[in-house]
Amino acid sequence: MNILFLSRWYPYPQNNGSKIRIYNLLTGLSHEHDVSLISFYERSDPEPDLTHMQKICQDVQVIQHKGFAPNSLRSLLGFFSLKPRSFIDVYSNDMRDKIEKSIEKNSFDCIIASQIDMAAYAEWFDCIPAIFEEAELGILYDRFAEANSLPAKLRHWLTWRKSRSFITKLLKEYKLTTVVSERERQLLSRIAPQGASIEIIPNCINLKDYEEVHAAPQAETLIFIGSFNYQPNYQGMVWFLEKVYPLLKASHPNLKLTITGAHGGRPLPNSRDVTLTGYVEDIRPIVARAWCSIVPLHIGGGTRIKILDAMALRTPVVSTSKGAEGLEVNDGEHILIADDPRDFAEAVRRILESYDLRQKLADNAYNLVCEKYDWEIIMPRFLQLLEKAVDIHPSSLSGTVETSKLIGVKH
Repeated sequence: MNILFLSRWYPYPQNNGSKIRIYNLLTGLSHEHDVSLISFYERSDPEPDLTHMQKICQDVQVIQHKGFAPNSLRSLLGFFSLKPRSFIDVYSNDMRDKIEKSIEKNSFDCIIASQIDMAAYAEWFDCIPAIFEEAELGILYDRFAEANSLPAKLRHWLTWRKSRSFITKLLKEYKLTTVVSERERQLLSRIAPQGASIEIIPNCINLKDYEEVHAAPQAETLIFIGSFNYQPNYQGMVWFLEKVYPLLKASHPNLKLTITGAHGGRPLPNSRDVTLTGYVEDIRPIVARAWCSIVPLHIGGGTRIKILDAMALRTPVVSTSKGAEGLEVNDGEHILIADDPRDFAEAVRRILESYDLRQKLADNAYNLVCEKYDWEIIMPRFLQLLEKAVDIHPSSLSGTVETSKLIGVKH
């Protein structure tokens, strides 16, 4: 097939979860099909070097993403629209034009629109069969459900209602919609038009990329992976440092915490033995050296690649229920789950103090990744769903290769 892939995130370098997913999907697709990419890139970043992605895709085009400006005129006028005002404000005529020109020049068999931002351009697809990849409602619903004041409740309710209506209409334009977890599937199913096809394609990793990492675990060390540009990461770390870390330091005064990812100068509670590394190109050795990876998240959707990273490196994980949401993990078998500050601290203590528990969790978690969260296992299923949705049988495609030959790509 000849496929046009539309991406909210320029997928290289792979420095957030969305980019990792998109990069691996593009790589897997390119083994069997011709893929063209049109992608936004962040306003804060220089215009990306296209060389790497041009090795994967037939054609690569980029456009700078405007970024949501809540106080702009277009955004304020969005209060009177039935569409969410964030979509109105960031809508790009340049993106629309590039999509239209690419369709005019190429005979695309399929268009894949990654995430809601790109799915919004469906009206310009010229009746080409389309896939809505990674629809996500969880974070919007949680903001409404968990708002703790009347003004916030009303504001998030309005956003939720508009988003529901907008996405319901969008789904009618797509042959297939994918989500990353059962919870996301359930949320989407409630608003989907009758007959909509919704399938789970979980976030995964390339397990082969972790086999070469060897680092001796360092006693009484914790790791948190995540940029504070993503609000749930920042909120979770403030909660941990205010309510959990002091309890742990009281019983383990030599405990040390490393926080990776861009932090943007955002303030954190004063704490001893906390290291902020900033952006790290390769987090794998740091994670492998830690005795425990913490995921103290309380809002957000999707699934946490940071947990899969730790599991692949045999580093035990303590997470909140929200942090572990979307992964088929069992408390006490693959990870430890706790939501109350004292319970979270106690779970971390158990890992710090028990070699047997660390080994049990590490072994079980690693086996789970092997079975369910390796792209080499999941990518063939995505390809089959794609071909079924577009109604092209694999035997009719020229130049295909066996899906078992898909290889992992480092990130």
